[in-house]
Amino acid sequence: MSHFYGNAGVGSTSATLACDCLAHRFGNARDHGARERRYPTDMSDAEWAVVRPLLPVPGWLRGRGGRPEAYCHRAMLDAIRYLVDNGTKWRAMPADFL
Repeated sequence: MSHFYGNAGVGSTSATLACDCLAHRFGNARDHGARERRYPTDMSDAEWAVVRPLLPVPGWLRGRGGRPEAYCHRAMLDAIRYLVDNGTKWRAMPADFL
């Protein structure tokens, strides 16, 4: 388990998805505001707390090069869950996922 994710607390309500992913904490995703929970496929705080420690630590954070992510990990997983549940094409995704 990553020590970066392991110590992060979950601090969001059911209406607003405030994220504590590494892209928000150390990357460029903090420049984007919190996305409101809109879809039934969006992860709950409890689901995010289970998934968060399983995500790999990005190479840029380990000193392997690259640049910090600009997109929230939780929002990307929510978009994938929406895509899998609804069977839509990636281009047809709602604008708030992009």
